[in-house]
Amino acid sequence: MTDDTAAGNGHAAAVDKAVRRSDDHGPLTDELGITGLRQYGGYVDEERLPQLRGDRAIDFYREMRDNDPVIGGMILAVENKIRGLQWTVQPHEDGDEEPDADRVVFVESLFDDMSQSWQDTLAAITDEMFTYGWNYSEVVYKRRRGRRSRDGTEGRDSAYDDGLVGWRKIAPRPATSREKWEFDEAGGVHGMWQRDPLGGRWRYLPIGRSALFRTTTARGNPEGRSMLRNAFRPWWFKKSIERIEGIGIERDLAGLPIAWVPANLLSSQASADEKRVLQQIRETVRSVRRNEDEGLVFPLAYDDRGNRRYDLTLLSTGGRRQFDLDSTVARYDQRMAMSVLADFLLLGHERVGTQALGTSKMELFEASLEAFVESIVGVFNRHLIPRTLALNGMDLRLPPQLTYGPISEQEASDLFGSIKTLADAGWQAFPDDALDEWVRERLGAPPRSDEPMDEPPPAPGVDPDGAADAPGEEAAEPPPAAPPADAEAPGPT
Repeated sequence: MTDDTAAGNGHAAAVDKAVRRSDDHGPLTDELGITGLRQYGGYVDEERLPQLRGDRAIDFYREMRDNDPVIGGMILAVENKIRGLQWTVQPHEDGDEEPDADRVVFVESLFDDMSQSWQDTLAAITDEMFTYGWNYSEVVYKRRRGRRSRDGTEGRDSAYDDGLVGWRKIAPRPATSREKWEFDEAGGVHGMWQRDPLGGRWRYLPIGRSALFRTTTARGNPEGRSMLRNAFRPWWFKKSIERIEGIGIERDLAGLPIAWVPANLLSSQASADEKRVLQQIRETVRSVRRNEDEGLVFPLAYDDRGNRRYDLTLLSTGGRRQFDLDSTVARYDQRMAMSVLADFLLLGHERVGTQALGTSKMELFEASLEAFVESIVGVFNRHLIPRTLALNGMDLRLPPQLTYGPISEQEASDLFGSIKTLADAGWQAFPDDALDEWVRERLGAPPRSDEPMDEPPPAPGVDPDGAADAPGEEAAEPPPAAPPADAEAPGPT
């Protein structure tokens, strides 16, 4: 045994002894505190607003996403921005692995060998994650045995026949099917119970075979926080105002209906038949609408003085209201967009705003979006990729990582202007291979070729050595060589 081996064993024994050591509160590896999450029997109760407690929140968030154009535009902008990123698998930044190493190539093949494309999988994850605050997906594995499995099972084919364990699909389990969560004593998530909406059967999905994506991990809440949470209040008022506006417009078109009936129908001494007639007239008045079914039938009856006993008139309302509903609704639209830093979507609709203002708002939006992208990438790099490497008996030290390209797109003029400013200040920018690669990546330009470029043929009238003839003149004859110094001068002939 060498000295290094003996020292390593001694260090390991010391660490093992320290870990097993107990104090007054138990072993050092025991978790003493809790997350503080308010949950009862697996049901999370963190929301203080009654309308958003339990499954009602899922119903409201879904209505907001599907029915409101501003919120729908916000969600669409976020999803398309993420789907448009350039996703790659790279060696660990702290390792010395090459991009074409076996582990890197294998991890990259996981994303390309699923039954659903990576873009579709990413869209399903982001849709629920941003709408509800979380997405719970089941990781379904497969043995990679070529286009058809050896047992002839359909739907599990693979583009690879290496016998390794890969991903058949990352299947999102809808938030609407969530029954409750399974927690440990400290509040950690162990899994989710799923309810079949058709048969009512419960299914348990352990966290070890799933992936939990969420916007925030505060208090260990598996349901995160919906991106639409702060937009709920302005959406609620906007919805109510639009409903009132629709009723008001309809009443302005049709007028306020007024039914004239005999006084005995309104008397407290009215008979049962008279009360029934009054109720029918009330329902008729309430149903007055300007549509294809408009029309009324009233009895033609007169009293002793020749006056109609029953009549219906429309009380019209004229003039403009003292308040502007358009500006009120626009204010709530702006607040909803501001809640996710996406108010740049409204620039131009009010005929105000500059390009500089739009650029600054886009930068804030992209910065917040990058934080969400990092949380998605973190689930793959910390859990799914190492877990799959372990299933195939591969080395888990410094595993390959899922990476993404830049979120913001910088204008070429701005980029070159910044480089020129630095160069004028004395910065030696080029030649620099790393800077050249970075600039090409930012501009979306192809990588530089290592092959030497063929020199173009010289232009007409240009000497290969670099000298050019004057226009319209022939090349001058070279001067004769001077005679030697000892040579005799030629005599007369």
